Amino acid sequence: MTRDLRADLLRGLALWMIVVNHTPGNALSQFTLKNFSFADATEAFVLLAGYAGAFAYAGAADRQGWAMAAGRALRRVGKLYMAHIFLLVVFTAQVGFSAAALDRGTYLDELALDPFAEDPYRTLLEALLLRFQPAFLDILPLYIVLLVLLLPMLALRRRPLLLLGISLAIWAAARGFDVNFPRWREGGWFFNPLGWQLLFVIGFLLGQAARGGPTLPWPPRSRLLTGAAVFYLVICAVTLVIAERLPAVMARMPEGFAQFLASVDKTSLHPMRLFAILALCWLVVVGVPRDATWVRSRLARPFVLMGQHSLPVFCFGILLSFLARVVLEAEDGMLMQWLVNLLCLAALIALAVLSDWQREGQRLPAPAPAQ
Repeated sequence: MTRDLRADLLRGLALWMIVVNHTPGNALSQFTLKNFSFADATEAFVLLAGYAGAFAYAGAADRQGWAMAAGRALRRVGKLYMAHIFLLVVFTAQVGFSAAALDRGTYLDELALDPFAEDPYRTLLEALLLRFQPAFLDILPLYIVLLVLLLPMLALRRRPLLLLGISLAIWAAARGFDVNFPRWREGGWFFNPLGWQLLFVIGFLLGQAARGGPTLPWPPRSRLLTGAAVFYLVICAVTLVIAERLPAVMARMPEGFAQFLASVDKTSLHPMRLFAILALCWLVVVGVPRDATWVRSRLARPFVLMGQHSLPVFCFGILLSFLARVVLEAEDGMLMQWLVNLLCLAALIALAVLSDWQREGQRLPAPAPAQ
């Protein structure tokens, strides 16, 4: 089955939004998904990761058996772990050097890197155990755990209802009993894998449906469901606009309204966030055919490549976002805003193109030895 370029395109857009949202002072962040929906780029990234996992690993399990597919997944886990540790070291050096050179000690505190100054050896050990996660470096640990959880998912790939039932039970228990992975010094993980695994499983089952594997009987396309998805997303957008941009209106809202918004947590995937990303997913499925011509256009191609090489693009994007922050703190004019965002996007695209060129080079057959 041919690759679903819609997933690559959306993953590329999600990676770009992560960079924009991780840059304090970036005016463009006012127009990203998080301002108009309870779901944001993280939900999209995890859902698409599960979707891609069905193609990459469930298909391999069908062809070669569970053990071979599990081995491939574990190799990917190792690659992600090494990428996370490398990113942690480079990001810590980048922030630490900037804090010292610019006399901005607040960088270390804001990004939760101050333990390196207080107890560097223990902090490094906890980082290797994934129990220490500075700000912006908590997505890859989540992804690592989700890929480990993919191993039993592959074993249950032919029993989708049981798989979803177990996933729902774990999600409900995580939320109801506040169960989370331990985090050094600060309670639990910011992205609780026991909650977020549900979105990963849903993405996996959607991928199973797309590739023709065993899955759930998903509802047929209908105007009623499409209308409900649009209505829900409009309600989300209006709610967030009132809460974030209309303080006079917010002051007149019932007290329970503010309490409700505060309860929509990201840590264990609040149902409102889950419904929001599923509504967005539904609209993409019904509104963008898999063979849509524009998905293969030159305009979409850069984001498709970014999505196909998500790991290096994500890691580079984290480093770029902090560099962009330093630049915008020095000069915050409109011209600099445009320049920073365009240069960051160009750098991410260049990395994706280079990664694709390298991958294609590895696929070429080796030249025959000279006679």
